Amino acid sequence: MTATRSAAQAGILAILAVTVLFVMMDTTAKWLSQSHHPFFVVWARYAGQAVGTLIFFAPRLRQVARTKRLGLQIFRSALLFGATLMFFSGFALMPMTEVAAISQIAPLFIMALAALVLGEKVGLYRWAAVLVGFVGAMVIVQPGTDAFQWAALLPVAGSLLFAGFSIATRYLGGADSTWTTFFYTGMVGAAVASLAVPFFWTMPSMANLPFLLLIGAFGAAGQAMLIVAMQLAPASLVAPFLYVQLIWAAAAGFVVFGEVPSVNTVIGAVMVVAAGLVVHWREQVLARRTAG
Repeated sequence: MTATRSAAQAGILAILAVTVLFVMMDTTAKWLSQSHHPFFVVWARYAGQAVGTLIFFAPRLRQVARTKRLGLQIFRSALLFGATLMFFSGFALMPMTEVAAISQIAPLFIMALAALVLGEKVGLYRWAAVLVGFVGAMVIVQPGTDAFQWAALLPVAGSLLFAGFSIATRYLGGADSTWTTFFYTGMVGAAVASLAVPFFWTMPSMANLPFLLLIGAFGAAGQAMLIVAMQLAPASLVAPFLYVQLIWAAAAGFVVFGEVPSVNTVIGAVMVVAAGLVVHWREQVLARRTAG
């Protein structure tokens, strides 16, 4: 087995680990949201990552914290914090599978923002896929019907904020190392959350304390593994495997919370995932043409 093929397989395994870790984080967030405000849960997620980051990078903290684009690092990290708050708030009010399915429109928002903000060329195929994906999300949300709930707009807003975070990350480019970016993601989130958490503070029970400690570990490990996956294999190879997260989310929702996905959720999720895969396929076709 060649080194390149071995690295690619390791990258796929790493991205599959990411999907498991993020679903574990989301499941923990939903569990904690039954007895704590979502903002308190978000604070626990980022505070845990910040403490772990400081311990891990302690020997070379100055080097890792050195950035050429401090303002952009803070801005992009604040966008991710906002996205996390929207998603965790959604988990507190909606079934896991619905939130996970709606969140899959994020790659489509990223493509649309890349066209509008960065001026990237987007053809008919990809715009059509964005439209189909958005319709799929609306099938889940069901606006204008008795089944509609305003909470369904939370993961939509979270997906848009995450898309903004991704575009800001592209702007950042190679100005800083990936671990410097990882450092600021946790530290900015913890700082922002710590300013407001006194207004949402509730004393955790001894039963919930381990989960409050674990949620930060799951989030940090997931982000770290995502960086590792992208370093081992091309993003074009590993990105489609992120949709496996929907399967884990549905399983966790059923096993832990007794949730059964509705027909609308299944149909909408299929549309959103199909649209995302079409965008991915089209990008690969265009990349091969450019390389040729």
